Amino acid sequence: MDFRRLFDILPYQQARFPNPVALACKEGIEWQRYSTAACIEEANRVSAGLMALGLKRGDKVAILTQRGSPRWVFLDIGMQQIGVIPVPIHASCSREELTFILNDAAVQYGIVANRELLDKLKALQPETPALKGLFTLQELPDAPGWQDLIVEPTAKHLDALQGLRSAIHEDDLATIIYTSGTTGEPKGVMLSHKNIVSNIKATITLIPADYSKRAVSFLPLSHIFERMVIFTYMAAGTSVFFLDQQENVPDFLREVKPHYFTAVPRFLEKAYDAILEGANQRSLLLKRLILWAISVGEQYKERGPFRPLYWIKLQLASLLAFWYWRRQLGGRVEGIIVGAAALQPRLARLFTAAGIPVREGYGMTETSPVISFNRFAPGGTRFGTVGIPIPGLELRIDAPEGEEEGEILVKGPNVMLGYYQRKEATDAILTEDGWLHTGDIGKIVHKRFLQITGRRKDIFKTSGGKYIAPQELETVLKSSPYIEECLVLGFQRPFATALVMPNFNLLQSWCAENDIHWTAPQFMVHNHKVVQFMAAEIEKASVDLPGYKRIRNFHLLHEPWSAETGELTPTLKARRDVILEKFSKEVDGLYEQGSRI
Repeated sequence: MDFRRLFDILPYQQARFPNPVALACKEGIEWQRYSTAACIEEANRVSAGLMALGLKRGDKVAILTQRGSPRWVFLDIGMQQIGVIPVPIHASCSREELTFILNDAAVQYGIVANRELLDKLKALQPETPALKGLFTLQELPDAPGWQDLIVEPTAKHLDALQGLRSAIHEDDLATIIYTSGTTGEPKGVMLSHKNIVSNIKATITLIPADYSKRAVSFLPLSHIFERMVIFTYMAAGTSVFFLDQQENVPDFLREVKPHYFTAVPRFLEKAYDAILEGANQRSLLLKRLILWAISVGEQYKERGPFRPLYWIKLQLASLLAFWYWRRQLGGRVEGIIVGAAALQPRLARLFTAAGIPVREGYGMTETSPVISFNRFAPGGTRFGTVGIPIPGLELRIDAPEGEEEGEILVKGPNVMLGYYQRKEATDAILTEDGWLHTGDIGKIVHKRFLQITGRRKDIFKTSGGKYIAPQELETVLKSSPYIEECLVLGFQRPFATALVMPNFNLLQSWCAENDIHWTAPQFMVHNHKVVQFMAAEIEKASVDLPGYKRIRNFHLLHEPWSAETGELTPTLKARRDVILEKFSKEVDGLYEQGSRI
């Protein structure tokens, strides 16, 4: 048996390796586990409920939650198998973005996680005429909930369902996902069943997850990355445990003891910060031992000749520190797949050295989403790259003659159908012969590994005529543990500068060690000694950069960026235009001051 459409995956699992715990989540303090057969039944109940509402093929239903859950998956499959189009929306979307999406897609019903999101959509109903009703996954006394949505299917329902399923082709539209983007209105990416299924089949043989393994999910399923990975787990027969809204991730990982999970780079950055904070709270001897173990881990190489002395150091570091890190993640993690933003290579090295293999990948919503990733097989990883292009995908670098670096173009069965009701935008990104312009700049290194160096639209030229890719410099600066976020600037300016968000937890520890009185972030960013220290960190991180790429001045920020306040997209990418507008006076001030470093 094979699967060609997304809703074929559960029957495929049932035929190949029926799982007593296909999907699971907590309801209160009790685990709710669903076998493969139970998942199929729940999805059919959703389909019957949607048919009872009068929904038909081509109608749109929005799902708005902070995280995934088994019910999210049942909704997804239940819609798709009757031809209703799921429109997942990021919970952090602004009122304006929500209104635009609901109207652009003519969404008829919305299904939300809780009271907060229910109220958010209710407030928009006067401005969204197509929206007929709302349901909540959280049981509320004054709103229709899960039990009001689902219907126990009769024989008539099942006959109708079979007919609807049979009529859906692999090339048919499966979902519309609105990309938040860093500028402009959201665009609805139309993905077919074939788009996503081809991506699943291209990656499933490259990830060692199978029916004997456990995976956890704590990223939102409104992101195609996590949603596609969940379908991949199901196709492999892997048990998937979802984090609920209240639990914290470390406790969840220790309880479930997963073999695999996906994460954004910020997860590993926070884990690293927690390690340093823990070290600062230990005795001087223990702190030095932990910092030594970290330095050993950061020297890890994915290939090369056997180094006996380094191997001994690695075993000692494992005895002193790494075993505890592994236990904090449940004790049996075999792989963390990282995407959505750039990962600092030193963190990939450190955690992999600690026996927690980290594999970075790259993709776009428009490519369903995976384009490339580092493999788990020997020889398939290069830190500082986003790995090898997946099977079945063509990739080329559109570089100027004589150059190795240029825009990344891709072509394959995972490339989207186009943007919903946006022919001009579709034609701008997709060529007539099927090549997709990613907008990312990169190059092939070590013969087959893709390295991303920046975004085409973000690359700028200084007034001195030098081109700078800010993402490259931002990754360099964030190699300092004291820099949490940063934005590199310099368009038509004489030199590069940066807005820098310090890691205030670590900075506070540094202040304590150096007898600097700590007050609050908004005051500490103006402290002369703190500014001097951050300048030294920037200079140290930039030591290998050519002169024109060095950061010559910077401004310290004290308020964290977030998707809720508008500085970040829901996938945690910086909205450059928003940040530049918000801090325009501070940026102008940097150039009035001149070079500081």
